[in-house]
Amino acid sequence: MDSLTQIVLGAACGEAILGKKIGNKALLFGAIGGTIPDLDVFVGRLLYSNEIQAMAFHRGFMHSILFAVLACFTFGWLTYKLYNSNKRKGTTTQKDWILLFFWSIFTHPILDCFTPYGTQLFAPFSNYRIAFNNISVADPFYTIPFLLCMIILMFFNRNRARRTWWLKAGIYISSAYMIFTIFNKFYIDDVFKKSFKKGGIAYNRFSAQPTILNNILWYAVAETDKNYHFTFYSLLDTSSISEKIITIKKQHDLIDMDTGNLKTLTWFSNNYFNISKKEKVGTYKYVDLRYPMLNPEDANTSVFNFTIYNEGVNWDILPFDGVRPNKEDFSKFIDRLTGI
Repeated sequence: MDSLTQIVLGAACGEAILGKKIGNKALLFGAIGGTIPDLDVFVGRLLYSNEIQAMAFHRGFMHSILFAVLACFTFGWLTYKLYNSNKRKGTTTQKDWILLFFWSIFTHPILDCFTPYGTQLFAPFSNYRIAFNNISVADPFYTIPFLLCMIILMFFNRNRARRTWWLKAGIYISSAYMIFTIFNKFYIDDVFKKSFKKGGIAYNRFSAQPTILNNILWYAVAETDKNYHFTFYSLLDTSSISEKIITIKKQHDLIDMDTGNLKTLTWFSNNYFNISKKEKVGTYKYVDLRYPMLNPEDANTSVFNFTIYNEGVNWDILPFDGVRPNKEDFSKFIDRLTGI
């Protein structure tokens, strides 16, 4: 999920492990631990000059179980050596710090597994991306109550029972919301299956996920041999199925997607993609269709798209130069969310 959410979850782990011993500093170190896996964004850019490879590196090894195990011992040992000195000597143990970093790092990729982006939890042994698609990569209904609980507990002494109460409240509230999104996912999947069936679409497969910042408006893409079909459904809709389905022609044959790092790109989008030529010779628009359009009525407003071009042997991504969503697109999104 987004960085703020991971910081809050990491802080909660730090508080649970070391809060009674070092107070608010446990929140800080837990937040640092919760941030470590996402540093792969910067590591990827250091390791790869190619944007496709750098993008594929994100949520890879540094989001794996193996990394959590190796990193917790490394950061736990190092922090213990630096912290356990002078007046602080003997206040904590090396085991405390290893546990703090394990849980703050390990819970990061576990939380990411619930989002549509996907996480290579078993890297480097498998590049399979686990994505349950039940919560958006940023959802304030999960994050804000959790954050408020963490802020409030900071004002209580580390030995006060009320501090533990607020920690548990944050964990319970966020977990309850996560459980709601899981059940909501099962319900929405059934809605989309009925919608495609009524629309006469015999799909090979489909993928559904919530739109950004909420769990009310959902998006689905269904794939057939020749086409992709898009639709939205809001929990505020009066109908029990989605009434409007947009169909576009599948375009996979403009370039050979089985060569070089283009194969990595198709793996990244789980083969839900479309390609179209751009005006500049040798450049193509690549759209990752797993992610929804901002304007539910316009297939050209897909937010996850970029320009790819051939750079000698490998393909790469150009900086975004497309048309950005406007107020009308955003207005259409809000209308659809509210069931209009």
